Amino acid sequence: MSARGPENIPLGIALRCAAAGFFSIQSSLLKLASADGVVAPEMLLYRALFGLPVVLVWVMFGPGFGALRMNRPSVHIGRSALGIASILCTFQSIVMLPLADAITIGFTAPIFATLLSAIILKEAVGPHRRWAVALGFVGVIVIMRPGGSGHEVPIAGVLIALIAAFGTAAVTITLRTVGGRETTASLVFWFFTFSTLVGLALLPFFGSAHRPWTYAVLVMAGLAGGTMQLTMTESLRHAPVSVVSPFDYLQIVGATILGWLLFTQSPTVNTAAGALLIGGSGLYTAWREHRLRRVPPVPPAQAAG
Repeated sequence: MSARGPENIPLGIALRCAAAGFFSIQSSLLKLASADGVVAPEMLLYRALFGLPVVLVWVMFGPGFGALRMNRPSVHIGRSALGIASILCTFQSIVMLPLADAITIGFTAPIFATLLSAIILKEAVGPHRRWAVALGFVGVIVIMRPGGSGHEVPIAGVLIALIAAFGTAAVTITLRTVGGRETTASLVFWFFTFSTLVGLALLPFFGSAHRPWTYAVLVMAGLAGGTMQLTMTESLRHAPVSVVSPFDYLQIVGATILGWLLFTQSPTVNTAAGALLIGGSGLYTAWREHRLRRVPPVPPAQAAG
């Protein structure tokens, strides 16, 4: 990661809020494109292809191109494979679910990270965090709206969103084990590069022609995704993760507002209640991690991108 300068907490928070806004914009634009038949592999390609220039501009004026060197190529390949699989599932969940539901379920990633940290990193998970994990999964069940009311969300979409969150958590654990041996610039740049290559490889099998307007939407989504990554990373130069990460939950608010404006998808009581349970679980887990002086869980967007 870039060297930390003097702390500027308000600026760090402002950048993180901007990142949450750009993430919501990216997600809503991709869902808008899906109405014209754009599928997840195409989203992967265009998000990476048009986000890459934004990342390169940041590298040029920030850490410099020397920071792009891969010290351990196998780490980048493994991390990128996990991230690409996760982001494909994330995009597919955006296609299948109401936008607010898809984004909210994505915030179960810190819950999965807690479970994986206990299994893989052998970190102790006390009763407080176990209850937080249980609370988060109750939130998912609430969002699913079981009970045969006729308004349940597609179970397949929920499962894909959960797989995406699990993949994001796996990326989180990978980033923890990497430590300071790879720079943030190299991790982000090579992830975008590998995503572009995988997207190009999948395009002959999943791609199709679209209207010029749809391509314009995809370009804007890619620019928003790259800017999101930039503002999210820059926020960490000015404030600690434990301070700025709670503001990632503004993504849910942004997705709810844009889902209502663009798709007339009004948030349901179940979505609001599930978001409160999942958000409360994630925030409490981050607070406990901070108190116990552990590395806080990497938020979904940061881990995936």
